[in-house]
Amino acid sequence: MPDFIFAYHGGTIPETQEEGEKAMIAWGKWFEDMGDAVVNGGNPVGRSMTVTASGVTANGGPNPISGYTIVRAETADAACVMAAGCPMVTDGSGSVEVAPIAEM
Repeated sequence: MPDFIFAYHGGTIPETQEEGEKAMIAWGKWFEDMGDAVVNGGNPVGRSMTVTASGVTANGGPNPISGYTIVRAETADAACVMAAGCPMVTDGSGSVEVAPIAEM
């Protein structure tokens, strides 16, 4: 069964401890719902940099990554169904890019 990376874009940083706790509960429930499909829960990431032949841009580009998770699913469609339950997707604050991880 293939693995897929969920690359998160957007989202918000909780402004209060209460908002943070609510967000952690939502993410925990989503991971629990996915169960054994979660290979690596991943993490949020800091400000990204884009490296090109022209140099380094420190602003993360037009759609910087905000975190990642690795899941295992039968198909890309099944992985997309899982991604649709992401708290950032359901609350409208972000999106999830789903890509298969190529085995080399």
